[in-house]
Amino acid sequence: MKILRIGTKESKEKIEKILNRKTLLEDKRLEQKVKEIIEDVRRNGDQALLKYTRKFDRVLLTSKRLRVSRREIEEAQKLVDKEFVKALKKAYQNIKKYHEKQLPRSFKIYPRKGVNLEERFQPLERVGLYIPGGRASYPSTVLMAGVPAKIAGVREIIMVSPPQRDGKLSPYILVAAGLVGISEIYKAGGAQAIAALAYGTEIIPKVDKIVGPGNIYVTLAKKLVYGEVDIDMLAGPSEILILADESANPSFIACDLIAQAEHDRLSWPILVTTSLKLAQKVEEEIKEQVKSLRRKEIIDTSLKNNGVLIVTKNLKETIDLANEIAPEHLEIMTRNPEQVAKKIKNAGAIFLGPYSAESVGDYIAGPNHILPTSGTARFYSPLGVRDFMKSSHIISYSKEALKKEAKEIIELAHREGLDGHARAVKIRLQPQRTPNYRKKRKKPLRTSRTFSGLSGCKEGD
Repeated sequence: MKILRIGTKESKEKIEKILNRKTLLEDKRLEQKVKEIIEDVRRNGDQALLKYTRKFDRVLLTSKRLRVSRREIEEAQKLVDKEFVKALKKAYQNIKKYHEKQLPRSFKIYPRKGVNLEERFQPLERVGLYIPGGRASYPSTVLMAGVPAKIAGVREIIMVSPPQRDGKLSPYILVAAGLVGISEIYKAGGAQAIAALAYGTEIIPKVDKIVGPGNIYVTLAKKLVYGEVDIDMLAGPSEILILADESANPSFIACDLIAQAEHDRLSWPILVTTSLKLAQKVEEEIKEQVKSLRRKEIIDTSLKNNGVLIVTKNLKETIDLANEIAPEHLEIMTRNPEQVAKKIKNAGAIFLGPYSAESVGDYIAGPNHILPTSGTARFYSPLGVRDFMKSSHIISYSKEALKKEAKEIIELAHREGLDGHARAVKIRLQPQRTPNYRKKRKKPLRTSRTFSGLSGCKEGD
């Protein structure tokens, strides 16, 4: 990682690169490839889905094997160790407790006589969860996506995840799904899985919303199907910005930058500090710590291409840069992190002090780890219960209430050139004329002199 002083030509170029880190989503060549996959799945359903599973995951499946069977779920329970289950249950309880506080409440107000107003929240009917898999396993993401959906009251949760080479899903993912209460699970990944959720296939049902992180193909697919279904966000590569002064522990900072770098070669590990001495110590620590890690190659690539140690002139400059970058994860390691946090406007999740490692938020703290990336923390929020709900506005007026506000409604309607809107109010306030229907005289029944009964009736009348 390079140490750059803010204000130099090289630092300006690096900061510009960081600020434009979402450019992969604008790659028209990649987008066209993804568009072709989506169209193929939309037209050909499971046949196309299985074709891309063979091509990209190198797994040969049949339509019958797309859905995870009850037997596979039961087998998964036997394959995981007790310590994992114990840790998973602890995380589940913490995540559940935090997200239960997010549940919005419907309300009614009666602002004026004869006017009743209401906002009514209700869960989405069917939601699709995309859980990354294949080479890596992310049971924590099953909890982060599934728990808030359950709390919201979503009736049907469909989970998709790419299969391993043996044609199965990771047992850790399946155990996490079982803990949340998700049983409808399919072996599908990539852009093709997003297309299947968006349009439905013979086996996989169409959903109302798709949530969950994924690679660039998954993200582009979510971008392209948005409007057909809702999505949570367009998530890019994972990122961390550590904001620190000279009081921070360089060993802690190095660990956290490396932890972020091991996610992906495209990850963004960034330190912004007021101390050159601290930056130099962090650089030394990184070189030493990387040697013993399993994902060394991925970490080295991420640190080389995207990692940077930026030295600022003062704390204000550091805070301003952090707000401009709007990172997914922001760690504040300063003498008074709470005071610094009050000045942060843009960040997905904020970690205060030396012992609030980003790993805590990834797994067990309780808040969601599905966070806005690529600078979108300026306008996006972390995934939560509200993402699985929608609301309706309910409006009820009496005739008297309408009379009192008719003048203003009509005035506004006329100013917008919408005479029909004005008339819709006027007609309701005019005296209602009762239709005058003339009663027809009933003709007297003619009776025969020769016998009692009706005359002139034909058989069958």
